[in-house]
Amino acid sequence: MALHSELPVYKASYDLLLEIFQFTKEFSKDYKYTVGESLKKETIELLTLIFRANSRQDKAVVLQEARERIEVIRLFIRLMKDLQQINIKKFVHINEKVEDVSKQLTGWQKAMKV
Repeated sequence: MALHSELPVYKASYDLLLEIFQFTKEFSKDYKYTVGESLKKETIELLTLIFRANSRQDKAVVLQEARERIEVIRLFIRLMKDLQQINIKKFVHINEKVEDVSKQLTGWQKAMKV
């Protein structure tokens, strides 16, 4: 079993978390302590779920929850773009990272069913 920190999906999620910490600093006060904190919390939870999935025999339930978290993160990021807290360039960049994590989680889930 690989260390969770060596998994590509863990590394991609950690990079996503770093990005989220960076750009939530720029949110206005109205959103920084609400959506900004929720975004950080969801992404930290995502990392925790990846760790759990890697260390368990039965990964299916944990991977499904991780996929749900990435969709919540995607929703928050879109909301922040629509509320003009993220410019379009940053939105595209962060969305690419979200998509990368999402695809890796989907691939991991599919590999489990084989």
